[in-house]
Amino acid sequence: MTHSGHILIVEDEAVTRTTLAGYFDKAGYRVTEVEDGAALWSALEAGPADLILLDIELPGEDGLSLLRQLRQTSEVAVIMVTGKTDDIDRILGLELGAHDYVTKPFNTRELLARAKNLIRLTRQVRESGTKASTRTFDGWVFNKNSRRLTSPRGEDVPLTRGEFDLLSALLSNPGRVLTRDSLLDHVSHRDWDPNDRTIDVLVGRLRRKIESDPKQPRFLVTVHGLGYVFTSNSREPA
Repeated sequence: MTHSGHILIVEDEAVTRTTLAGYFDKAGYRVTEVEDGAALWSALEAGPADLILLDIELPGEDGLSLLRQLRQTSEVAVIMVTGKTDDIDRILGLELGAHDYVTKPFNTRELLARAKNLIRLTRQVRESGTKASTRTFDGWVFNKNSRRLTSPRGEDVPLTRGEFDLLSALLSNPGRVLTRDSLLDHVSHRDWDPNDRTIDVLVGRLRRKIESDPKQPRFLVTVHGLGYVFTSNSREPA
């Protein structure tokens, strides 16, 4: 039988885990179920996954700690599953490298749609090859391939996953106003709602890293009522 992909479900609640596994199995995916971090690593040693559904609240190491370790060696697609509605958990999950998040109780049909889209997008990225894409602005060098940002003084400036994706989107559209909705789609592949402060928080953190005066930004400029625009003349090297 040909499967649409391999989904690894990390969930300690047996009913939720079994329900999800049955739903994705019926949709044509190969599913592996585990209940904690130790079982997660064992499952990955047995074979790669196309997508990990990772619960935050787990026995032993929590999902955020596991995600932090996972991102040291893998860029596998990850959707965080949480019972909390706090922005802090969602922002932290995105910054640690999650592609998306869902809040319990969730709609399984919506989750399936998110999973399909995320698997498709990550496969496209892998298949597009490893061609380097470098952009420069006022002495700064941003390399999408190596995921590095270098200051005019030649120093590496560390970026979280969320900061990297946000800066990449803005640099790819210099002079164009990007709405919070479109920016959140680049960062987490989900729609923005008026109460979501994820993009504003990430912009604030980026400003502190690349602006000489974060309160009077030259690069990441707010367009009130619309979103943000990158104003420097960024370019690709010849």
